[in-house]
Amino acid sequence: MLFFFFFVFAALGPVIVFGAQKQLGQDALNDILARGAPILGIDNGCSRTSKTCDWMRNVPDHTKLVHMNLPGTHDSATWNYSQATQDSLIRYTGPNVPPAVVFRCQNQSLLDSLNAGIRVFDLRFAYNPGMQRYPRFSSWALLAPTATVDDVWFGLYNWLDKHPTEAVLISLNYESGTGMSRDLKLEQLIYNLMTSNLASRYWVQANGTLGTLGEARGKLTFLQRYNYQFLPNTESKQFGIHLAPEQWTDNSPSIEIVYNNAAHQSAFIEDYYEIGLPNGAGVAENVQWKLNATIAHLENATTLHPDQLYITFASSEHNDDVPPENPIVMALGDGSVPGVNQKLLPWLQQHRGKRFGVIMLDFFGAVPGLVEAVIGV
Repeated sequence: MLFFFFFVFAALGPVIVFGAQKQLGQDALNDILARGAPILGIDNGCSRTSKTCDWMRNVPDHTKLVHMNLPGTHDSATWNYSQATQDSLIRYTGPNVPPAVVFRCQNQSLLDSLNAGIRVFDLRFAYNPGMQRYPRFSSWALLAPTATVDDVWFGLYNWLDKHPTEAVLISLNYESGTGMSRDLKLEQLIYNLMTSNLASRYWVQANGTLGTLGEARGKLTFLQRYNYQFLPNTESKQFGIHLAPEQWTDNSPSIEIVYNNAAHQSAFIEDYYEIGLPNGAGVAENVQWKLNATIAHLENATTLHPDQLYITFASSEHNDDVPPENPIVMALGDGSVPGVNQKLLPWLQQHRGKRFGVIMLDFFGAVPGLVEAVIGV
């Protein structure tokens, strides 16, 4: 009889404790997601008829990431940046900041973008003014005072737990435009986040190469666009691929970065983001110049270096023009002249089945069918 009561206690006890732990864990996760919401957004889920939410489930495990067509977003964290947001943050930025429209490149959150099929995110980190305990996603204008990098990582981990067939690539760059300091403490914080026990579960740990989709499912793959300037090399555990910033030529339609000399692996990149036409050239000509650079690079992706990584930025601006072509104008036009996205869509549809590589987009959701054209569904 004593044994029986002991057995019942032992059987029921863990159930009760587990239930409490599960609730505590859910409460903690909810707090994290709430803090991260200015960057993550809210996960509204997917419709049952969605072609994009879990589109990778139909791709064989053995498919190499460099052979895939992966839609991405440029300056991904700017999705909810507005003039009202900017005005509310003047105490951090000061008043001499260009209009918010100069900085905004997206209109869907990270979580909504994931559900819409986006699989590559362009994110940046820095200190926020006056709040230097944690690294945060920031630029000169974009500040989310409550959202830390680790909050956002947790949100992405949570999404991947719900969508284990999917793989997500994170391009992380240091944002120098904040005017804030960069120091050993900041680099140590980022390093610790990227090498924690939890991170080792959710980040592909292969170093210097991009493997197969099967190896990347349910995980984040790291594209490191920064160097460690202060952290001793002995502490720098490398994984993912390192796209060295000193090799990333500024505003160039044709960049090659060798990220693995021994294996002869390179990234071919088009990042012609600031159209240099004379002021007054107008929307049509600015859009055409950017479209030409974008398609030229995509054509190379379909025919050249089939086992190398291609990254094409369809994003751009000519903010100094009069009137200015802000990112939304370049992407979507001005109402009378179509933008890059509208003009790119039929080209992608005509070349269905070809390898495009990674295509980084602004305001992707405003052109129905654009993501589907990239991934070929």
